[in-house]
Amino acid sequence: MAQWLAAQPKTIVVQPTTLCPMDCTYCYLLERHLKQEMTPQVASAVADGIGPSWEPVEVVWHGGEPLAVGLTRFVELLQPFESLRQARRVRHKVQTGGGRPITDAWCDVFEQYEIGVGVSIDGPRELNHHRVDRGGRPMFDRTIAGIETLKRRCIPFTVLAVVSQDGTGQAAQVLDFMRDLGTSWVGFNIEAKEGANSDGQTPSIDHARQFWRDTFEWCRRNNDVTVREVSNLLGFLGLTQERRDADSQHDPIPTIAWNGDVVLLSPELLGVRSVTYDDFVAGNVLEDDLSAIVQRSDELLYVQEFTNALETCKQTCEFFSFCQGAHAGDRFFEHGTFAVTETDHCRNSVQAPVLALAELLQAKGSR
Repeated sequence: MAQWLAAQPKTIVVQPTTLCPMDCTYCYLLERHLKQEMTPQVASAVADGIGPSWEPVEVVWHGGEPLAVGLTRFVELLQPFESLRQARRVRHKVQTGGGRPITDAWCDVFEQYEIGVGVSIDGPRELNHHRVDRGGRPMFDRTIAGIETLKRRCIPFTVLAVVSQDGTGQAAQVLDFMRDLGTSWVGFNIEAKEGANSDGQTPSIDHARQFWRDTFEWCRRNNDVTVREVSNLLGFLGLTQERRDADSQHDPIPTIAWNGDVVLLSPELLGVRSVTYDDFVAGNVLEDDLSAIVQRSDELLYVQEFTNALETCKQTCEFFSFCQGAHAGDRFFEHGTFAVTETDHCRNSVQAPVLALAELLQAKGSR
């Protein structure tokens, strides 16, 4: 277990509310229609449970729409972390889909607490049609309005985009849009079957390869936007052979629900029901110290299955040195167990970029 799982998290995901005013067609959140809000007591327990050696820790406020908790409550939730932030032991990030307006008052909070802002948008209007509110109305104009507020206030922002089947042939169009939007960093999530999105239309690996080929080609011509997946792969290839062959430890990513429940390995498991895995709950911060919950992760069946499967991945998969077993949650959502190896996520988000880059390099070498 210690070989594969880091003892000290680098990221903690905190859910201030389950509520999201949006109803994106591919959303994995099962409780996004419920208004369940974290209390300052839970936030204090999270902050108090951050181990003295866990630094720096990124505290990500995410899922549902964190701004839906309201400005006053959000500031109350930040307060228990303030001494840690001022000591540079934690840094905050918020990921918003624009379900609540980004106002000047919100920007004041972002600046005061040095909160990194991530915005979820999939591309230009015609490719953002999966992001709608509960009435089915497009979110595009409202999300753009929030981005314009951030830009007016000179607050930098990153972008997360979901790539659905209809977007796999539009990489250059999407990236041109992101560049013109004013972000310098983009992360792409290929649509996957997760949580509530059990019937999602996962792109084929061939469509994913086309998307990544076009993305690499765009990045070759443009250097003003960092694409997470391109940067990760090129960074890996830049390592020495010894470092590429070395095993890496997975961040346990403790994810704390609005009521203090903690799940590990995959934020997407939050709120998911499973008798076999005891709903994935590793503990509750109101009842036990967060660091203690992480330390006893080896007692959890799904963690045991995942780490055992990593050994199989290492022995059987030619992509393992790069992906190191990828994400735990996708194994469960696709197969109902963590004991499997290959998933659609592996094929579309790990194998496809590698194969796409190899094809481009081979074509260049043959010319």
